[in-house]
Amino acid sequence: MLLMLLCIQAVVQVPVVSEATLAPPQNIHVDKWLLTWTPATEERDVIYTVQYHRLGTKVWKDVPVCKQTSFNSCNVTLIRDESEFGCVMLRVRAERHGLTSKSVNACSRNGDSCSPEVSLTARPGSLTVNLSRNNSIALENGDNVEHKVYYGKDGEPLQKYKKGISSVTIKKLEEGQRYCVKVQYVQLDEPVGPESCIQCEVIPVSRQQLTQTNVIVAVVVVVFVSFLITGMAYVLLFRHQRIKQWLQPPCEIPEHFLLEAPPGHHPCSYASSVSDEHCDIISFIE
Repeated sequence: MLLMLLCIQAVVQVPVVSEATLAPPQNIHVDKWLLTWTPATEERDVIYTVQYHRLGTKVWKDVPVCKQTSFNSCNVTLIRDESEFGCVMLRVRAERHGLTSKSVNACSRNGDSCSPEVSLTARPGSLTVNLSRNNSIALENGDNVEHKVYYGKDGEPLQKYKKGISSVTIKKLEEGQRYCVKVQYVQLDEPVGPESCIQCEVIPVSRQQLTQTNVIVAVVVVVFVSFLITGMAYVLLFRHQRIKQWLQPPCEIPEHFLLEAPPGHHPCSYASSVSDEHCDIISFIE
């Protein structure tokens, strides 16, 4: 009986273990080959492993000095010196009690010899990604190294892309929307180094569209006011009696205003003596 209960408990606990996840690190940035990140959880006993990926190979290897470390930074200068062009791709994952998070790629905020320096210029309907060729990898390899510019609306995956040797202009963008961009060096469509960190800009609205919008709003307001005035005029001319009935409550004379005639007193006795007119007593007012 005890063995059966233990088996049932083990079967019930299996889905719990398989569904458990660990949040990956956040804000993974590389600046002058110092890699930093932010823990995604305040839980203790979380360790991190940094991996690198060289050009021409699809194998990710652990950085020996940053394997299962409890720190939130790692100096990868030695790995850079051993790689072609001095460039590697970097990523970090979290580990805790046998659980492993997904790996997250690092990005470069300021640009260096392996990552493009990026600035954005937004215009009505377009976004220009300003890129510089003044770095060692571009000067040494010429047109063999290109910029791969990923873009998309804020909050959506950056799946669309354009390639260019220098600055790239993305056209036919929706005005008033916020678009985001990230850029990476590629050689024969293979990534060379860390991509730039995501930057976003709002596409401004053109004056022509702004004028059209103002005209539409003005027309809608005029039409609404015209309907409102027409409706009020109709009500005042043809429905004023009903409105008066709605606004005026029913009027009733209070009972204490009306009194019965005292015994022996006939208000119509004088009128009856003067003429043959018939007179009925309704009430008399106090």
